[in-house]
Amino acid sequence: MDRSGFVKLAIVAFGLVILSFFVRGTSRLVLGADTAELLQAPIAVVGFALLVYLFVRATLDAAGIWEVENPDTDT
Repeated sequence: MDRSGFVKLAIVAFGLVILSFFVRGTSRLVLGADTAELLQAPIAVVGFALLVYLFVRATLDAAGIWEVENPDTDT
């Protein structure tokens, strides 16, 4: 994975988390609180899991164990 792919995944992850809040809010108005939580949960879990993966990947990159490639450098 290169840095641009990493940034794209981070934007997708934050978008999923924000989307889960919108889904919960709008479906709570229409369907009720319990159903809204059921609709929101899978989106929130996927977004949070992606954020955890990106955090671990960035930590391993900072430690030098698993490098995120920089497309600007010629190696």
